[in-house]
Amino acid sequence: MTYKDELTKAMNFLAENDRVLFLGQTVNYSGSAIYGTLEKIAISKKIELPIMEDTQLGISIGFSLKGYIPVSIYPRMDFLICATNQLVNHVDKIEEMSNNQFKPKVIIRTAIGSRNPLYPGVQHCSDYTDSFKSMLKNVDVIRLENSNEIVPTYKKALKSDRSTLIIELSDMYNQE
Repeated sequence: MTYKDELTKAMNFLAENDRVLFLGQTVNYSGSAIYGTLEKIAISKKIELPIMEDTQLGISIGFSLKGYIPVSIYPRMDFLICATNQLVNHVDKIEEMSNNQFKPKVIIRTAIGSRNPLYPGVQHCSDYTDSFKSMLKNVDVIRLENSNEIVPTYKKALKSDRSTLIIELSDMYNQE
């Protein structure tokens, strides 16, 4: 199966959980490769949002604190940078800041933008994996290098009591 097939399989698995919902850009409407992995998921499980990255992660935290497991989708890692405030100062630290009263669990799904067949420019294909790993102490950061690790990684994220940032490689979508 291709990388994209495995991502689709993982998203369908997550969607089976009543507490999971998907939110972000291109969850209901075409516009990125990520959209194609969500097409078979019921519309009632998806919330399309405008481009407002920081607010999107804030909404995701709110859903998490109400018992949902949001899969907050950022089609390009470059724009997850706009939500770094929420990720580093809130998702990663709420448990400590609240004296262990709150522990958000958010699955953050992002992708390093494709460079092929057209180079989209430096603001659409950067890899900040190492930077996030150094900033986040309470959020697991996983970069999906191979298609065979996709489903197990998303299953682990669903079972974990921690938030997880999962980084996909857009250039691999059509590879096995």
